[in-house]
Amino acid sequence: MVRAGDRAERPARASVWLEGKAPRGGAAPRGGGQPSGLDRDRITEVTVRLLDAEGMAKFSMRRLAAELNVTAMSVYWYVDTKDDLLELALDAVFGELELPDPDPESGEDWRDQLRGLAGGYRALLVRHPWVSPLIGTFLNIGPHSMAFSLRVQEVVRRTGLPPHGQMGALSAVFQFVYGFGTIEGHFVQRCASAGLSQDEYHRQAMSTIGEQPQLAAHFESSADLLEARGGDTVEEMRERDFGFALELLIAGIEAMVARGG
Repeated sequence: MVRAGDRAERPARASVWLEGKAPRGGAAPRGGGQPSGLDRDRITEVTVRLLDAEGMAKFSMRRLAAELNVTAMSVYWYVDTKDDLLELALDAVFGELELPDPDPESGEDWRDQLRGLAGGYRALLVRHPWVSPLIGTFLNIGPHSMAFSLRVQEVVRRTGLPPHGQMGALSAVFQFVYGFGTIEGHFVQRCASAGLSQDEYHRQAMSTIGEQPQLAAHFESSADLLEARGGDTVEEMRERDFGFALELLIAGIEAMVARGG
């Protein structure tokens, strides 16, 4: 356990995964007054649940301790800082992702595997809106995250792209998914906070924009695009957009392979 004063004086660590304490296990060693009935996995699980329900702004070690029915200091027997706990929570949700068979002889097409990984990553960002800002805050090098990253690299290697183009392809696909999933997740969250369905929120927003003289011309000029977009609901429109954009990226990879990278 690290005392509060020590936590304030210590320089920021690069990552909880580099601290040399191998925080991949569950229970902390007993003795010296550590609280019973807790382990790191349990604390991480409750952290994820609170972040899903209340978001980052309301999350605190005191709030977590209250949910666990322990004192805040009890939590510090298992994690040194709030940032450490957020890193653990971030990696825990990456464990929800279903990863494709890594065996190149499995017969699975790389395109289908890439679609599956992209769709799973998008769903993760929507399901846990607090994840996207943390991905940009921490190194994100926990075991679940690294397993996902490794599997993505394995799939991209099978595309036929030369090594110098593989990272570009990976960035094109997964930076797109990150942006798409982040915006989608925040939109879903905002609709829920407003007590509206996504379709109700969308209709109100479009109606308000259409009534503004300074925006009406821009709104009318995009009417044909919105009509061609298709779909009766926000979710249907979004699925069409995501699917088409992902197919564009896959077609781009195929085109670059055909051109020799």
